[in-house]
Amino acid sequence: MTSIDLNADLGEGFGRWRLTDDEQLLSVVTSANVACGFHAGDAATMRRVCELAAERGVRIGAQVSYRDLAGFGRRAMDVPSAELAAEVAYQIGALEVFARAAGSRVAYVKPHGALYNRVVHDEEQAAAVVDGVLLADAALPVLGLPGSHLLDLAGKAGLPVVTEAFADRAYTDAGTLVPRTLDGAVVTDPEAVVERSLALARSGEVSSHSGTRIEVRARSLCLHGDTPGAVELAHRVRERLETSGIRVEAFA
Repeated sequence: MTSIDLNADLGEGFGRWRLTDDEQLLSVVTSANVACGFHAGDAATMRRVCELAAERGVRIGAQVSYRDLAGFGRRAMDVPSAELAAEVAYQIGALEVFARAAGSRVAYVKPHGALYNRVVHDEEQAAAVVDGVLLADAALPVLGLPGSHLLDLAGKAGLPVVTEAFADRAYTDAGTLVPRTLDGAVVTDPEAVVERSLALARSGEVSSHSGTRIEVRARSLCLHGDTPGAVELAHRVRERLETSGIRVEAFA
């Protein structure tokens, strides 16, 4: 039986402000990418999400980012390699405290936003992220885009690598994500997202922004939690996968 992991970005609030419905999404996904305070999240939010995830048996992942609360981690930044490595390790370590307090652990690492896209093509920044992961825990899996410098360097460093796909994001013909600044970068039709999820899980293929069929082999499927109707859509995706004979389970 084919199996796939469902992950979502969670804990993306700050203080009294909440962005994602963490509790409801944690009833659907199998892996939680928890904001570690650099693009979103704070200590109390991290602790709460870790407790909820541990209660439900959902794997906890550190979603590391550039230090950019004002821009939600989506602005391009030039950070020296040594500084970025230290900040990646710092974020993982902060989340690990709350994960262990909840009776769980940080099970993987996934970059967020501008950092996620940067390490697809930028070998130096990708190497810095890998160095940060190694500094925190030399056995942590790294979740990222197939064919990225990040996964290539992580694998060479001995870290487990996990490929990821996005059902609600448009792809270029080269298999990278269409920048959010361009029209059509986000797929908003719920039925299209459900069908794309099924296709990615079954065949590892999806239509690019130009309509070309491209290969995107992935072990994990990301469901964004900050879009309208995210919880209902997540339930629809999981139900469609399971009724089509695809097992939904965590990779870590």
